[in-house]
Amino acid sequence: MRVFLTFLACLGSLTAATLERISLDEMIGKSTAIVRGRVSGSSARFHGSMIYTHLKIQVLERWKGSPAAVEEIIVPGGKVASARQSFSGTPALTEGTEYVLFLWTGRNGLTHIIGLSQGVFDLKQAASGAKMATRSATSELMLEPGSGQVVKDEALEITLEDLGRRIVAVLGGKGGTR
Repeated sequence: MRVFLTFLACLGSLTAATLERISLDEMIGKSTAIVRGRVSGSSARFHGSMIYTHLKIQVLERWKGSPAAVEEIIVPGGKVASARQSFSGTPALTEGTEYVLFLWTGRNGLTHIIGLSQGVFDLKQAASGAKMATRSATSELMLEPGSGQVVKDEALEITLEDLGRRIVAVLGGKGGTR
């Protein structure tokens, strides 16, 4: 019986994502683009045997990357006809909603969110009137880079203004268009 329960526990963990923790400064450095944008549309399609959802992002502000009014990004999972795939750790972005996104474009030309849900910040208005960029702690298994030690993710909240200043500081004053 104990072996069977261990087997079931292992099966359950197969669907969970394991993420490497990425600090805000590392995301800033490793991103090819950092934008504040609004999701303006989406469609899903197969790339080989995997489904990816393609999201159009209307860029409202850009701190890093080449200027473009619209970014197309992809996230793993989605629905094509009767086929559906989902992946733990993949952020759910809502059409019409604004986010700050830390993006990375691969050699294949496809743009992904760095660290899956780690690279997405929701925007909210604080009682003080300041616009806040927030990221909830992920419940996915997270490992410390280098050591491989399991670590607990932490929520992050910063004013949009302070986030912009931090991006410029980390990039050595070489921020993008605003």
